[in-house]
Amino acid sequence: MTQTRYDIVISGGGIAGLTAAAAFGRAGFSVLCVDPAPPITERDVEGSDLRTTAFLQPARGLLDEAGLWERLAPHAAPLQIMRIVDAGGDQPEPRIVKDFNASDISDLPFGWNLPNWLLRREMVARLDEMENVDLRLGTATTSLFTRMSEARVGLSDGSKVRTKLVIAADGRNSPMREAAGISIHTTRYGQKALALAVTHPIPHQNVSTEIHRSGGPFTLVPLPDYKGQPSSALVWMERGPRAKELFEMDVPAFEAAMTERSCSLFGPLTLASRRTIWPIISQSADRLWGERIALVAEAAHVVPPIGAQGLNMSLGDMRILLDLAKSAPGDLGSAGMLETYHRKRFTEVKLRVKGIDMLNRASMVETRGLRDARAMGLNALYSLSPVRKTLMQMGLGVR
Repeated sequence: MTQTRYDIVISGGGIAGLTAAAAFGRAGFSVLCVDPAPPITERDVEGSDLRTTAFLQPARGLLDEAGLWERLAPHAAPLQIMRIVDAGGDQPEPRIVKDFNASDISDLPFGWNLPNWLLRREMVARLDEMENVDLRLGTATTSLFTRMSEARVGLSDGSKVRTKLVIAADGRNSPMREAAGISIHTTRYGQKALALAVTHPIPHQNVSTEIHRSGGPFTLVPLPDYKGQPSSALVWMERGPRAKELFEMDVPAFEAAMTERSCSLFGPLTLASRRTIWPIISQSADRLWGERIALVAEAAHVVPPIGAQGLNMSLGDMRILLDLAKSAPGDLGSAGMLETYHRKRFTEVKLRVKGIDMLNRASMVETRGLRDARAMGLNALYSLSPVRKTLMQMGLGVR
């Protein structure tokens, strides 16, 4: 029988929302998770999400706690080294190459990379096993009414449910954030990102490679082999007109363009999937809570895809929210709990959004002088061992 009352209603069934449903469900809360679009859980069908997610070390603990990691681990490609390449000279070739090795700060890799379509498949399968989680895909949240003691959420199937806490994980255009009257600040860069998979003859050796020239970073992130060939996920950020041109190129021309942009570090790159294209923005909410509602993930903050920060910031939101809920379950959704959540997350979120904004602007520079300054900055930061280790720890979200 369909319930009309839940401890928690999660608006949004993307990777963040599904993770939240598993984590709060495993903690013993009754959970309803809804999303207007059923997830596409196959790689090569129209509409599949060909982006990948690199779960950094702190995220693994939350995935373990949610009962998800055991499903995901067999499919994950470890990220042992983060390689930064500056190719900002006259020719597209490496002039500075710096490796940040996880072994300098940890016995574990920096993280593990998985395709988003596969994450959805495994997470939905996990939620199907959980009796206290009601997953309704193809159903949207349509209204929000709150008062001090509870929230009432209207759904697109015409039903209404009552809950102690609404978690808005419904994306950068969050309907629940808008219903709660929480405003946002958005920065547009005039960039788009191409996301796709490639194969290449030279193995990646568990190295994530970020190549800077102009327009935005060109990042190859390890994937498991595909059809017997080494494979990587590619995120290629460019200014909008150039990105559109690349998206529409015929395959041979596109493969030649991405091989040149990669400085041929992995040999000729071969397209191994459809191309998808995404707008690049930064965005942050003015606050992370309202009456009986908490904002997480892209409802709270959006950043360009640099340094695997996006979803890992989202899981940081959920870590704090889950710990608060578990420590005082009778206080779930109260103003005190949500004010504490905001206080613990808001400053860090703002700093990371600003920091990634600065990195993205640096990666976009086109004039030779600014490209040279970027290369000198990378060289200087890497040369100072304490600074290098601090940057790696900050990137992981470890203090």
